[in-house]
Amino acid sequence: MERIERQELSAILLAAPGWAPVGLTMPDKHMRERAADTLAATIIEKLEGVPAPDINQLRLPL
Repeated sequence: MERIERQELSAILLAAPGWAPVGLTMPDKHMRERAADTLAATIIEKLEGVPAPDINQLRLPL
């Protein structure tokens, strides 16, 4: 396994959705688990080189 530098990990965490770090502090167990899963997924995506979404793609409302 390759070692991750502190600066790289910091940049990845800052790129995560804004609610995820806050979600780790919530009293609700399920919210903390979802937040941790989102942060882990963000780290894995960035380290594996999954391409970022195309910034030219328009978002459609759900």
